[in-house]
Amino acid sequence: MDDQALDPGSERYQSFVLANTSLQAPPHVPEIKLYLADEAHDLWHRTEEELATIGLPPPFWAFAWAGGQGVARYILDHSETVMNKTVLDFASGSGLVGIAAAMAGAANVVSCDIDPFARPAIALNAKANNVNVDTLIDDLIGSDAGWDIVLAGDVFYDKPLADRIIPWFTALTARGTTVIVGDPGRSYFPKNLLEELAVYSVPVARILEDSEVKRTTVWQFRR
Repeated sequence: MDDQALDPGSERYQSFVLANTSLQAPPHVPEIKLYLADEAHDLWHRTEEELATIGLPPPFWAFAWAGGQGVARYILDHSETVMNKTVLDFASGSGLVGIAAAMAGAANVVSCDIDPFARPAIALNAKANNVNVDTLIDDLIGSDAGWDIVLAGDVFYDKPLADRIIPWFTALTARGTTVIVGDPGRSYFPKNLLEELAVYSVPVARILEDSEVKRTTVWQFRR
């Protein structure tokens, strides 16, 4: 794979996404179609080290994670949560949660990720669902652009990341933002700071998780 193929802004990279995925409906949100890696495809089996040798970050954008499916399901079923609101879809990956917010009537959706290769994946997925989603490749932790709603699918799997996110989400909540997160039982989840909104049994790929169905809870940071 040459350098142009690894450029996230190139048409060749969009071709790479399309060549390594197929348009599928995540099982818990069948209303949405995403370009996802097939479970049998070797993209799912490559280690982070192997991906690094060819210049690609781990392809989180190719998976429909349990936390994101849970938040997307909640937003689609409770569209009043985001209706006519400005929404940040944090750590977006495939764009699943942001697409759900756009479908539910949000006034503006920004899907943010630090992986530049998420940009073409989110663009392709938004187009497949006939919605408009702005994509921002940046580390927004600690910032505040006045969002009404912040949504995060699955972000408490790593302690250093959780240690940065928790005070940020707490500060946003104190300012008046509604912060909603999905969590399938990650190790660094701050349960004492949240109130439960919904619980789902979410089918997931066995290669990603320790079971084929993850009990996933959608939470809101307590004001």
